[in-house]
Amino acid sequence: MAVTKKVSESVADVLEMVGRVQMIDLRFTDLLGQWHHFSIPASEVSEALFEEGIGFDGSSIRGFQEIHESDMILIPDPATAFIDPVLEVPTVDVICDIYDPITRQPYTRDPRHVAKKAELYLRQTGIADASYWGPEAEFFLFSDVRYGGATNSQFYHVDSPEGWWNSGNGNNGPNSGAQIPAKRGYFPVPPVDTLQDVRSRITLSLLEVGVPVEVHHHEVATAGQTEIDLRFGPLARMADTMMVYKYIVKNVAKAHGLTATFMPKPLFGDNGSGMHVHQSLWKGDTNVFYDEAGYAQLSREARYYIGGLLAHAPALLALAAPTTNSYRRLVPGYEAPVNLAYSQRNRSACCRIPVYSKSPRAKRIEFRPPDPSANPYLCFAALLMAGLDGIQSQIDPGEPLDKDLYDLPPEEAKSVQQVPGSLNEVLDALETDCDFLLRGDVFTPDLLEAYIRHKRINEFDAVRLRPHPHEFELYFSV
Repeated sequence: MAVTKKVSESVADVLEMVGRVQMIDLRFTDLLGQWHHFSIPASEVSEALFEEGIGFDGSSIRGFQEIHESDMILIPDPATAFIDPVLEVPTVDVICDIYDPITRQPYTRDPRHVAKKAELYLRQTGIADASYWGPEAEFFLFSDVRYGGATNSQFYHVDSPEGWWNSGNGNNGPNSGAQIPAKRGYFPVPPVDTLQDVRSRITLSLLEVGVPVEVHHHEVATAGQTEIDLRFGPLARMADTMMVYKYIVKNVAKAHGLTATFMPKPLFGDNGSGMHVHQSLWKGDTNVFYDEAGYAQLSREARYYIGGLLAHAPALLALAAPTTNSYRRLVPGYEAPVNLAYSQRNRSACCRIPVYSKSPRAKRIEFRPPDPSANPYLCFAALLMAGLDGIQSQIDPGEPLDKDLYDLPPEEAKSVQQVPGSLNEVLDALETDCDFLLRGDVFTPDLLEAYIRHKRINEFDAVRLRPHPHEFELYFSV
Protein backbone atom coordinates (compact mmCIF):
# COMPACT_ATOMS: atom_id res chain seq x y z
CA MET A 1 0.00 0.00 0.00
CA ALA A 2 1.18 3.52 -0.71
CA VAL A 3 0.27 4.68 2.81
CA THR A 4 1.46 2.33 5.53
CA LYS A 5 2.51 4.10 8.72
CA LYS A 6 0.10 5.40 11.38
CA VAL A 7 -2.80 4.46 9.15
CA SER A 8 -5.84 2.56 10.34
CA GLU A 9 -7.10 -0.71 8.91
CA SER A 10 -10.54 -0.89 10.53
CA VAL A 11 -13.28 1.22 12.08
CA ALA A 12 -12.00 0.20 15.53
CA ASP A 13 -8.56 1.53 14.62
CA VAL A 14 -10.04 4.87 13.57
CA LEU A 15 -12.13 5.17 16.71
CA GLU A 16 -8.99 4.52 18.78
CA MET A 17 -7.18 7.27 16.84
CA VAL A 18 -10.12 9.64 17.25
CA GLY A 19 -9.99 9.03 21.01
CA ARG A 20 -6.55 10.69 21.01
CA VAL A 21 -7.53 13.83 19.08
CA GLN A 22 -10.15 16.56 19.16
CA MET A 23 -11.49 16.56 15.59
CA ILE A 24 -12.10 14.20 12.68
CA ASP A 25 -11.85 15.77 9.25
CA LEU A 26 -13.75 14.20 6.33
CA ARG A 27 -12.12 14.66 2.89
CA PHE A 28 -13.48 14.04 -0.60
CA THR A 29 -12.44 14.97 -4.14
CA ASP A 30 -14.47 16.88 -6.73
CA LEU A 31 -14.55 16.12 -10.44
CA LEU A 32 -11.59 18.40 -11.16
CA GLY A 33 -9.34 17.00 -8.43
CA GLN A 34 -9.80 19.53 -5.61
CA TRP A 35 -10.03 18.27 -2.03
CA HIS A 36 -13.02 19.41 0.07
CA HIS A 37 -13.64 18.81 3.76
CA PHE A 38 -15.63 19.43 6.90
CA SER A 39 -14.90 18.52 10.50
CA ILE A 40 -16.73 16.78 13.33
CA PRO A 41 -15.82 16.98 17.04
CA ALA A 42 -14.22 13.72 18.10
CA SER A 43 -16.85 13.32 20.82
CA GLU A 44 -19.57 13.01 18.14
CA VAL A 45 -17.91 10.16 16.21
CA SER A 46 -19.21 6.59 16.46
CA GLU A 47 -19.38 3.45 14.35
CA ALA A 48 -22.59 4.78 12.78
CA LEU A 49 -20.56 7.35 10.84
CA PHE A 50 -18.82 4.54 8.94
CA GLU A 51 -22.06 2.64 8.30
CA GLU A 52 -24.65 5.34 7.63
CA GLY A 53 -22.38 8.15 6.45
CA ILE A 54 -23.07 11.85 6.70
CA GLY A 55 -24.90 14.15 4.30
CA PHE A 56 -23.59 17.08 2.29
CA ASP A 57 -24.78 19.43 -0.48
CA GLY A 58 -23.62 17.99 -3.80
CA SER A 59 -24.94 20.96 -5.79
CA SER A 60 -22.24 23.19 -4.31
CA ILE A 61 -19.42 20.99 -5.65
CA ARG A 62 -18.11 21.52 -9.19
CA GLY A 63 -19.32 18.92 -11.65
CA PHE A 64 -21.62 17.14 -9.21
CA GLN A 65 -25.38 17.55 -8.66
CA GLU A 66 -28.07 20.02 -9.71
CA ILE A 67 -29.88 22.00 -7.02
CA HIS A 68 -33.01 19.82 -7.17
CA GLU A 69 -31.00 16.65 -6.43
CA SER A 70 -28.36 18.05 -4.13
CA ASP A 71 -28.39 15.64 -1.17
CA MET A 72 -25.42 13.24 -1.16
CA ILE A 73 -23.71 11.05 1.44
CA LEU A 74 -20.07 10.65 2.47
CA ILE A 75 -18.95 7.33 3.93
CA PRO A 76 -15.43 7.40 5.42
CA ASP A 77 -12.94 4.72 4.36
CA PRO A 78 -11.22 3.64 7.59
CA ALA A 79 -8.13 2.39 5.72
CA THR A 80 -7.25 6.00 4.78
CA ALA A 81 -7.30 7.62 8.24
CA PHE A 82 -4.19 9.40 9.53
CA ILE A 83 -3.33 11.98 12.15
CA ASP A 84 -2.93 15.34 10.43
CA PRO A 85 0.71 16.52 10.68
CA VAL A 86 0.12 20.21 9.92
CA LEU A 87 -2.99 21.33 11.84
CA GLU A 88 -2.62 22.94 15.26
CA VAL A 89 -5.74 21.26 16.71
CA PRO A 90 -5.13 17.47 16.90
CA THR A 91 -7.17 16.02 14.03
CA VAL A 92 -7.68 12.69 12.28
CA ASP A 93 -8.16 13.04 8.50
CA VAL A 94 -10.06 10.36 6.61
CA ILE A 95 -10.86 10.09 2.90
CA CYS A 96 -14.48 9.37 2.00
CA ASP A 97 -16.46 7.71 -0.76
CA ILE A 98 -19.54 9.43 -2.13
CA TYR A 99 -22.94 7.68 -2.29
CA ASP A 100 -26.42 8.44 -3.56
CA PRO A 101 -28.75 8.70 -0.52
CA ILE A 102 -31.71 7.10 -2.27
CA THR A 103 -30.11 4.14 -4.04
CA ARG A 104 -27.26 3.79 -1.50
CA GLN A 105 -25.03 3.09 -4.50
CA PRO A 106 -21.64 4.69 -5.17
CA TYR A 107 -21.91 8.00 -7.01
CA THR A 108 -20.91 7.69 -10.68
CA ARG A 109 -19.09 11.06 -10.63
CA ASP A 110 -17.03 10.28 -7.54
CA PRO A 111 -13.46 10.20 -8.91
CA ARG A 112 -12.38 7.73 -6.24
CA HIS A 113 -15.11 5.34 -7.32
CA VAL A 114 -13.87 5.57 -10.92
CA ALA A 115 -10.36 4.58 -9.80
CA LYS A 116 -11.72 1.58 -7.88
CA LYS A 117 -13.78 0.47 -10.88
CA ALA A 118 -10.68 0.66 -13.08
CA GLU A 119 -8.88 -1.73 -10.72
CA LEU A 120 -11.86 -4.09 -10.78
CA TYR A 121 -12.01 -3.98 -14.58
CA LEU A 122 -8.31 -4.83 -14.79
CA ARG A 123 -8.91 -8.02 -12.78
CA GLN A 124 -11.94 -8.88 -14.90
CA THR A 125 -9.88 -8.76 -18.10
CA GLY A 126 -7.57 -11.48 -16.81
CA ILE A 127 -4.57 -9.52 -18.12
CA ALA A 128 -3.28 -8.74 -14.63
CA ASP A 129 -4.30 -8.76 -10.99
CA ALA A 130 -2.95 -5.35 -10.06
CA SER A 131 -1.40 -2.20 -11.45
CA TYR A 132 1.24 -0.09 -9.72
CA TRP A 133 1.69 3.64 -10.13
CA GLY A 134 4.54 6.02 -9.40
CA PRO A 135 3.70 9.66 -10.24
CA GLU A 136 6.43 12.32 -10.08
CA ALA A 137 4.54 15.55 -9.40
CA GLU A 138 6.73 18.66 -9.69
CA PHE A 139 5.81 22.02 -8.19
CA PHE A 140 7.11 25.55 -7.55
CA LEU A 141 7.68 27.26 -4.20
CA PHE A 142 7.25 31.03 -4.56
CA SER A 143 7.88 33.75 -1.98
CA ASP A 144 5.37 36.19 -3.48
CA VAL A 145 2.30 35.59 -5.66
CA ARG A 146 -0.06 38.24 -7.01
CA TYR A 147 -2.64 38.00 -9.79
CA GLY A 148 -5.99 39.39 -10.78
CA GLY A 149 -8.23 40.56 -13.55
CA ALA A 150 -11.20 42.77 -14.32
CA THR A 151 -12.85 44.32 -17.34
CA ASN A 152 -9.88 46.65 -17.82
CA SER A 153 -6.92 44.67 -16.44
CA GLN A 154 -5.24 41.26 -16.42
CA PHE A 155 -1.99 40.57 -14.58
CA TYR A 156 0.12 38.11 -12.62
CA HIS A 157 3.39 38.39 -10.72
CA VAL A 158 5.34 35.61 -9.00
CA ASP A 159 8.70 35.86 -7.31
CA SER A 160 11.41 33.85 -5.58
CA PRO A 161 14.83 34.81 -4.20
CA GLU A 162 16.22 32.11 -6.51
CA GLY A 163 14.77 33.72 -9.63
CA TRP A 164 17.40 34.75 -12.16
CA TRP A 165 15.68 38.14 -12.61
CA ASN A 166 16.68 38.99 -9.00
CA SER A 167 20.42 38.86 -9.72
CA GLY A 168 20.53 42.65 -9.88
CA ASN A 169 17.95 43.39 -7.21
CA GLY A 170 19.21 45.52 -4.33
CA ASN A 171 15.90 46.96 -3.17
CA ASN A 172 15.74 44.84 0.00
CA GLY A 173 19.32 45.23 1.17
CA PRO A 174 22.44 43.37 0.02
CA ASN A 175 21.85 40.72 -2.62
CA SER A 176 23.56 37.41 -1.86
CA GLY A 177 23.75 36.47 -5.54
CA ALA A 178 23.76 32.80 -6.58
CA GLN A 179 20.40 33.05 -8.36
CA ILE A 180 19.60 30.13 -10.65
CA PRO A 181 19.69 30.82 -14.40
CA ALA A 182 16.80 29.55 -16.51
CA LYS A 183 16.94 25.76 -17.00
CA ARG A 184 19.94 25.47 -14.63
CA GLY A 185 18.15 24.41 -11.44
CA TYR A 186 18.83 20.67 -11.55
CA PHE A 187 20.63 19.40 -8.42
CA PRO A 188 22.54 22.48 -7.16
CA VAL A 189 23.60 22.26 -3.51
CA PRO A 190 22.87 24.94 -0.89
CA PRO A 191 23.20 27.89 -0.72
CA VAL A 192 22.15 28.02 -4.40
CA ASP A 193 19.39 25.56 -3.55
CA THR A 194 17.57 27.60 -0.90
CA LEU A 195 14.80 25.04 -0.37
CA GLN A 196 16.65 22.03 1.04
CA ASP A 197 15.24 22.34 4.55
CA VAL A 198 11.71 23.08 3.32
CA ARG A 199 11.71 19.96 1.14
CA SER A 200 13.10 17.94 4.05
CA ARG A 201 10.33 19.24 6.31
CA ILE A 202 7.74 18.26 3.70
CA THR A 203 9.36 14.84 3.41
CA LEU A 204 9.34 14.28 7.19
CA SER A 205 5.65 15.26 7.35
CA LEU A 206 4.86 12.79 4.56
CA LEU A 207 6.76 10.04 6.36
CA GLU A 208 4.91 10.90 9.56
CA VAL A 209 1.57 9.99 7.94
CA GLY A 210 2.93 6.86 6.28
CA VAL A 211 3.72 8.14 2.77
CA PRO A 212 7.06 6.58 1.73
CA VAL A 213 9.38 9.10 0.05
CA GLU A 214 12.23 7.92 -2.15
CA VAL A 215 14.04 11.18 -2.95
CA HIS A 216 13.65 14.96 -3.05
CA HIS A 217 15.60 17.54 -5.03
CA HIS A 218 15.55 20.90 -6.79
CA GLU A 219 14.19 20.68 -10.33
CA VAL A 220 15.39 22.22 -13.60
CA ALA A 221 13.61 25.59 -13.52
CA THR A 222 14.71 28.68 -11.67
CA ALA A 223 12.64 30.23 -8.86
CA GLY A 224 12.02 27.22 -6.67
CA GLN A 225 10.95 24.32 -8.87
CA THR A 226 10.98 21.15 -6.80
CA GLU A 227 10.30 17.44 -6.98
CA ILE A 228 9.58 14.92 -4.23
CA ASP A 229 9.26 11.33 -5.46
CA LEU A 230 7.00 8.86 -3.67
CA ARG A 231 7.23 5.09 -3.63
CA PHE A 232 4.84 3.43 -6.06
CA GLY A 233 1.50 1.92 -4.99
CA PRO A 234 -1.78 0.46 -6.27
CA LEU A 235 -3.89 2.76 -8.45
CA ALA A 236 -6.65 4.02 -6.14
CA ARG A 237 -4.43 4.19 -3.06
CA MET A 238 -1.75 6.05 -5.03
CA ALA A 239 -4.37 8.59 -6.08
CA ASP A 240 -5.30 8.95 -2.38
CA THR A 241 -1.63 9.47 -1.65
CA MET A 242 -1.34 12.19 -4.28
CA MET A 243 -4.14 14.13 -2.57
CA VAL A 244 -2.34 13.79 0.78
CA TYR A 245 0.94 14.79 -0.88
CA LYS A 246 -0.41 18.02 -2.38
CA TYR A 247 -2.13 18.93 0.90
CA ILE A 248 1.04 18.50 2.95
CA VAL A 249 3.25 20.27 0.39
CA LYS A 250 1.00 23.34 0.39
CA ASN A 251 0.64 23.54 4.16
CA VAL A 252 4.30 22.99 5.06
CA ALA A 253 5.23 25.59 2.44
CA LYS A 254 2.78 28.06 3.99
CA ALA A 255 4.30 27.46 7.42
CA HIS A 256 7.64 28.54 5.94
CA GLY A 257 6.25 31.72 4.38
CA LEU A 258 6.09 30.23 0.89
CA THR A 259 3.33 29.37 -1.55
CA ALA A 260 3.35 26.02 -3.37
CA THR A 261 1.71 25.70 -6.77
CA PHE A 262 1.19 22.65 -8.95
CA MET A 263 0.23 24.89 -11.89
CA PRO A 264 1.97 23.38 -14.94
CA LYS A 265 3.56 26.55 -16.40
CA PRO A 266 3.78 29.56 -14.05
CA LEU A 267 6.97 30.99 -15.65
CA PHE A 268 7.65 32.14 -19.19
CA GLY A 269 10.93 30.97 -20.72
CA ASP A 270 11.65 28.09 -18.35
CA ASN A 271 10.57 24.51 -17.74
CA GLY A 272 7.09 23.74 -16.52
CA SER A 273 5.96 21.19 -13.93
CA GLY A 274 4.98 17.73 -15.11
CA MET A 275 3.67 14.62 -13.43
CA HIS A 276 5.49 11.76 -15.14
CA VAL A 277 3.50 8.62 -14.38
CA HIS A 278 5.34 5.31 -14.00
CA GLN A 279 3.08 2.28 -14.37
CA SER A 280 3.27 -1.50 -14.50
CA LEU A 281 0.91 -4.50 -14.51
CA TRP A 282 1.36 -7.55 -12.31
CA LYS A 283 -0.14 -11.03 -12.27
CA GLY A 284 0.65 -12.57 -8.95
CA ASP A 285 4.39 -12.06 -8.47
CA THR A 286 5.07 -11.70 -12.21
CA ASN A 287 5.63 -8.35 -13.88
CA VAL A 288 3.53 -8.53 -17.05
CA PHE A 289 5.69 -5.84 -18.67
CA TYR A 290 8.99 -7.76 -18.46
CA ASP A 291 10.59 -9.87 -21.18
CA GLU A 292 14.36 -10.28 -21.08
CA ALA A 293 14.50 -10.71 -24.88
CA GLY A 294 12.33 -7.71 -25.76
CA TYR A 295 13.32 -4.17 -26.70
CA ALA A 296 14.37 -2.48 -23.44
CA GLN A 297 13.28 -5.76 -21.78
CA LEU A 298 9.65 -5.02 -22.62
CA SER A 299 7.12 -7.78 -23.13
CA ARG A 300 4.69 -7.92 -26.05
CA GLU A 301 1.93 -6.84 -23.65
CA ALA A 302 3.96 -3.81 -22.59
CA ARG A 303 4.45 -2.75 -26.21
CA TYR A 304 0.72 -3.08 -26.87
CA TYR A 305 0.06 -1.11 -23.67
CA ILE A 306 2.28 1.66 -25.06
CA GLY A 307 0.36 1.42 -28.32
CA GLY A 308 -2.85 2.12 -26.42
CA LEU A 309 -1.36 5.12 -24.63
CA LEU A 310 -0.08 6.63 -27.87
CA ALA A 311 -3.24 5.88 -29.88
CA HIS A 312 -5.51 7.46 -27.27
CA ALA A 313 -3.10 10.22 -26.18
CA PRO A 314 -5.17 13.17 -27.50
CA ALA A 315 -8.22 12.02 -25.53
CA LEU A 316 -6.14 11.05 -22.49
CA LEU A 317 -4.69 14.54 -22.23
CA ALA A 318 -8.14 15.96 -21.54
CA LEU A 319 -7.86 14.13 -18.21
CA ALA A 320 -4.07 14.02 -17.76
CA ALA A 321 -3.12 17.56 -18.86
CA PRO A 322 -6.50 19.16 -18.22
CA THR A 323 -5.96 22.92 -18.09
CA THR A 324 -5.40 25.70 -20.58
CA ASN A 325 -2.07 26.28 -18.82
CA SER A 326 -1.04 22.66 -19.52
CA TYR A 327 -0.50 23.59 -23.16
CA ARG A 328 1.94 26.37 -22.23
CA ARG A 329 4.10 23.51 -20.91
CA LEU A 330 3.56 21.02 -23.75
CA VAL A 331 5.69 22.87 -26.30
CA PRO A 332 9.10 21.90 -27.74
CA GLY A 333 12.29 23.14 -26.13
CA TYR A 334 11.61 22.81 -22.40
CA GLU A 335 12.11 19.05 -21.95
CA ALA A 336 8.39 18.74 -22.60
CA PRO A 337 7.23 15.36 -23.98
CA VAL A 338 5.35 16.51 -27.06
CA ASN A 339 6.27 13.66 -29.43
CA LEU A 340 3.93 10.68 -29.64
CA ALA A 341 6.70 8.12 -29.65
CA TYR A 342 8.39 5.73 -27.24
CA SER A 343 12.00 5.12 -26.38
CA GLN A 344 14.28 3.79 -23.69
CA ARG A 345 16.00 6.56 -21.69
CA ASN A 346 14.76 9.34 -24.02
CA ARG A 347 12.93 12.11 -22.13
CA SER A 348 11.75 13.82 -25.30
CA ALA A 349 9.38 10.92 -26.05
CA CYS A 350 5.89 10.68 -24.55
CA CYS A 351 6.60 7.12 -23.39
CA ARG A 352 9.97 6.43 -21.80
CA ILE A 353 11.19 3.05 -20.58
CA PRO A 354 13.57 3.63 -17.66
CA VAL A 355 16.66 1.39 -17.78
CA TYR A 356 18.24 2.17 -14.43
CA SER A 357 17.80 -1.44 -13.34
CA LYS A 358 17.78 -4.78 -15.16
CA SER A 359 15.63 -6.38 -12.47
CA PRO A 360 12.31 -7.81 -13.78
CA ARG A 361 10.57 -6.13 -10.85
CA ALA A 362 11.76 -2.68 -11.95
CA LYS A 363 10.43 -2.84 -15.52
CA ARG A 364 7.81 -0.18 -16.09
CA ILE A 365 6.53 2.43 -18.54
CA GLU A 366 6.76 6.14 -17.87
CA PHE A 367 4.07 8.29 -19.55
CA ARG A 368 5.38 11.85 -19.49
CA PRO A 369 2.69 14.27 -20.81
CA PRO A 370 0.52 14.39 -17.62
CA ASP A 371 0.91 17.29 -15.21
CA PRO A 372 -0.02 17.77 -11.55
CA SER A 373 -3.16 19.81 -12.32
CA ALA A 374 -4.82 16.48 -13.19
CA ASN A 375 -7.30 14.73 -10.94
CA PRO A 376 -5.14 11.69 -10.06
CA TYR A 377 -8.09 9.30 -9.74
CA LEU A 378 -9.34 10.09 -13.25
CA CYS A 379 -5.86 10.41 -14.76
CA PHE A 380 -4.55 7.04 -13.55
CA ALA A 381 -7.82 5.27 -14.38
CA ALA A 382 -7.82 6.70 -17.92
CA LEU A 383 -4.19 5.72 -18.54
CA LEU A 384 -4.93 2.17 -17.39
CA MET A 385 -7.99 1.91 -19.62
CA ALA A 386 -6.00 3.14 -22.65
CA GLY A 387 -3.20 0.67 -21.97
CA LEU A 388 -5.62 -2.22 -21.53
CA ASP A 389 -7.30 -1.31 -24.81
CA GLY A 390 -3.88 -1.43 -26.42
CA ILE A 391 -3.35 -4.97 -25.13
CA GLN A 392 -6.87 -6.14 -25.98
CA SER A 393 -6.76 -4.61 -29.48
CA GLN A 394 -3.06 -5.45 -30.00
CA ILE A 395 -2.20 -1.88 -30.98
CA ASP A 396 1.33 -1.83 -32.41
CA PRO A 397 3.23 1.29 -31.27
CA GLY A 398 5.65 1.01 -34.20
CA GLU A 399 9.40 1.23 -33.87
CA PRO A 400 11.03 3.09 -30.98
CA LEU A 401 12.80 6.39 -31.63
CA ASP A 402 16.09 6.39 -29.74
CA LYS A 403 17.28 9.82 -30.84
CA ASP A 404 16.82 13.48 -29.94
CA LEU A 405 13.29 14.07 -31.16
CA TYR A 406 13.73 17.85 -30.97
CA ASP A 407 16.62 17.77 -33.45
CA LEU A 408 15.29 15.49 -36.19
CA PRO A 409 15.76 16.41 -39.86
CA PRO A 410 12.60 18.14 -41.17
CA GLU A 411 11.66 15.16 -43.36
CA GLU A 412 11.86 12.75 -40.43
CA ALA A 413 10.20 15.14 -37.98
CA LYS A 414 7.08 15.29 -40.18
CA SER A 415 6.48 11.59 -39.59
CA VAL A 416 6.37 11.97 -35.78
CA GLN A 417 2.95 12.97 -34.54
CA GLN A 418 2.80 15.50 -31.68
CA VAL A 419 0.34 16.04 -28.87
CA PRO A 420 -2.50 18.53 -29.47
CA GLY A 421 -1.77 22.14 -28.70
CA SER A 422 -4.79 23.30 -26.70
CA LEU A 423 -7.36 22.24 -24.13
CA ASN A 424 -10.12 22.63 -26.72
CA GLU A 425 -8.44 20.12 -29.05
CA VAL A 426 -8.09 17.45 -26.37
CA LEU A 427 -11.69 17.96 -25.23
CA ASP A 428 -12.76 17.41 -28.86
CA ALA A 429 -10.66 14.25 -28.89
CA LEU A 430 -12.24 13.00 -25.67
CA GLU A 431 -15.72 13.50 -27.10
CA THR A 432 -14.93 11.39 -30.17
CA ASP A 433 -12.62 8.82 -28.56
CA CYS A 434 -14.13 7.72 -25.25
CA ASP A 435 -15.43 4.19 -25.87
CA PHE A 436 -12.32 2.67 -24.29
CA LEU A 437 -13.07 4.59 -21.07
CA LEU A 438 -16.68 3.35 -20.90
CA ARG A 439 -15.78 -0.33 -20.84
CA GLY A 440 -16.67 -2.06 -17.60
CA ASP A 441 -18.69 1.03 -16.64
CA VAL A 442 -15.43 2.52 -15.34
CA PHE A 443 -16.18 5.99 -16.70
CA THR A 444 -19.81 6.86 -17.35
CA PRO A 445 -21.27 9.15 -20.05
CA ASP A 446 -22.72 11.53 -17.44
CA LEU A 447 -19.29 11.99 -15.82
CA LEU A 448 -17.56 12.70 -19.13
CA GLU A 449 -20.33 15.06 -20.27
CA ALA A 450 -20.22 17.02 -17.00
CA TYR A 451 -16.42 17.17 -17.11
CA ILE A 452 -16.22 18.37 -20.72
CA ARG A 453 -18.99 20.91 -20.20
CA HIS A 454 -17.26 22.42 -17.17
CA LYS A 455 -13.88 22.56 -18.89
CA ARG A 456 -15.25 24.25 -22.01
CA ILE A 457 -17.36 26.90 -20.26
CA ASN A 458 -15.42 27.65 -17.10
CA GLU A 459 -11.85 27.23 -18.34
CA PHE A 460 -11.32 27.25 -22.11
CA ASP A 461 -13.94 29.90 -22.90
CA ALA A 462 -13.04 31.92 -19.81
CA VAL A 463 -9.42 32.22 -20.99
CA ARG A 464 -10.28 32.54 -24.69
CA LEU A 465 -12.54 35.54 -24.14
CA ARG A 466 -10.05 37.63 -22.15
CA PRO A 467 -7.33 39.85 -23.66
CA HIS A 468 -3.82 38.60 -22.87
CA PRO A 469 -1.33 41.15 -21.47
CA HIS A 470 1.22 40.33 -24.19
CA GLU A 471 -1.36 41.25 -26.85
CA PHE A 472 -0.94 44.88 -25.79
CA GLU A 473 2.76 44.69 -26.68
CA LEU A 474 1.91 43.11 -30.01
CA TYR A 475 -1.14 45.05 -31.09
CA PHE A 476 -1.82 48.21 -29.06
CA SER A 477 -0.16 50.45 -31.64
CA VAL A 478 -1.82 48.95 -34.73
